[in-house]
Amino acid sequence: MRLDKPIALLAVAETIVWAGLYYIFPALLVHWEADLGWSKTELTGAFTASIAMSALCSPIVGNLVDRGHGAAVLSGGTLIGGILIALLSLVDSLPVFYAVWCGLGMAMSACLYEPCFMLVTRTRGVSAKRGITLITLAAGFAGTVSFPSAHALVAYADWHLAVQVAGAAVCLVALPLMIAGTRELERTRTTHVPPPAASSGAHAAVQPKKSAFLANPTFWLLAIGFSLMAISHGVVINHLLPLLKERGVDAAIAVAAASMIGPMQVLGRVVMMAVERYISNFVAMCYCFIAVAIACVLLIGAGAWPILLVGFVFLQGSGYGLTSIMKPVVTREIMGETNFGSIAGAMALPYLACFAAAPFLGSLFWEIGGYDFALEVVVGTSIIGFFCYLRAATRAGKTA
Repeated sequence: MRLDKPIALLAVAETIVWAGLYYIFPALLVHWEADLGWSKTELTGAFTASIAMSALCSPIVGNLVDRGHGAAVLSGGTLIGGILIALLSLVDSLPVFYAVWCGLGMAMSACLYEPCFMLVTRTRGVSAKRGITLITLAAGFAGTVSFPSAHALVAYADWHLAVQVAGAAVCLVALPLMIAGTRELERTRTTHVPPPAASSGAHAAVQPKKSAFLANPTFWLLAIGFSLMAISHGVVINHLLPLLKERGVDAAIAVAAASMIGPMQVLGRVVMMAVERYISNFVAMCYCFIAVAIACVLLIGAGAWPILLVGFVFLQGSGYGLTSIMKPVVTREIMGETNFGSIAGAMALPYLACFAAAPFLGSLFWEIGGYDFALEVVVGTSIIGFFCYLRAATRAGKTA
């Protein structure tokens, strides 16, 4: 598979952005809880607010990408995110902690996978899956970068240094790559991809109404299915270290397990590249839901049988890792290419809202019945999400 220049630049940029802006939270959660004196629920509430803000901004971001402003959106989000994550080192009150994370939510809505894949889909058309796959192959190592590096920086100094280094990496390394990659992507845009829809005049008259997809039940089935997947993964990834600690798993093993989810995401994507000519997008997407459900079942038993962590890491990593690729691909396949940015942005709203709620919901589930109960719930959400996707694909005739 040929690696073109803009995709390569975006792949490295997305890896650093995900490591520095997103995975930094679960990597430092235990340290914040110990150092700042705030409860797990209070801390995860900030991350919930962050992702909720990202969800609210996603439809706007999608519309901007449709209008041809994708490069500016991604670059601006990266810059603001890097500054804010570094400023987190100065925070000493819970309200300010929440305010910074809300700002980070807005920044992440403009620079993580959703807007990146919107831009790739818009500029690469039917070839978008290849670019998306290559970007996620690299960015799958974001957690592998974030968890051990944050752990090492905290051991060397404290969490303040960890967020300062993260901010510097995003601003000084990821931002130049993001600017160059997005500009080159627009410059080398595939010629057959239609330009952004006109907003007025005779041409606009033949364009479907941008919000027409909201009346389509298939859209909502997809949105619900992906949103339930977001809850499942969000609860697990954000609570993985305290969850394993509660089970008596050694801290070093817990960090290693969390760090290996990223490589397993990459492995899942590599396998997908090898077999994509033999299996349909439908089969690949079904695997994602089923793998995450089984992974949570294995995690329930990992306290008694730590060897089950191996299966958990592989299934959770490969299942959710493939979701990053398949979500935009099957959305385009089922919903069509017209106004894709608006469709993807609208679908990201409930998806990110559920991802936002996941850390907080995980804390609530833990308070109700411990992490066993939390894992039982997310097994259920994965299964229900699978049947929602199955129904959407059936309605669209995309089950082959």
